[in-house]
Amino acid sequence: MAMKIRLARGGSKKRPFYRIVAADSRMPRDGRFIEKLGTYSPLLPKDSEERVKMDMERIQYWLDHGAQPTDRIQRMLEAAGVREKTERNNPNKGTPGKKAQDRAQEKADKAAAAAEAANAPAEEPAAAEE
Repeated sequence: MAMKIRLARGGSKKRPFYRIVAADSRMPRDGRFIEKLGTYSPLLPKDSEERVKMDMERIQYWLDHGAQPTDRIQRMLEAAGVREKTERNNPNKGTPGKKAQDRAQEKADKAAAAAEAANAPAEEPAAAEE
């Protein structure tokens, strides 16, 4: 059985509240789970102790038995110091989209044209005086 440590959403509309659960990976997100391991309340301030609560002994138990944490749970475990921080590499995330690149190119072209226009008239009067 492929086990996952993941978030199960609760709470009302626009008021999210999550349970950290150990569940079979084939079960739906809010469906059946094996064990509740903690809670996560994203509406609380980031420095609040109540924001993320985890039963570290049980989480370690499930990790030792082969459960895979999801990306978000992995980051919570890294913040808690249970897991070592992994290097993430997404080189395309920082690059602007096509429209933003086009706008930047247009802006650069206008700046170059303005610089040429500013330099060209300054040289012409000097040539006329000779």
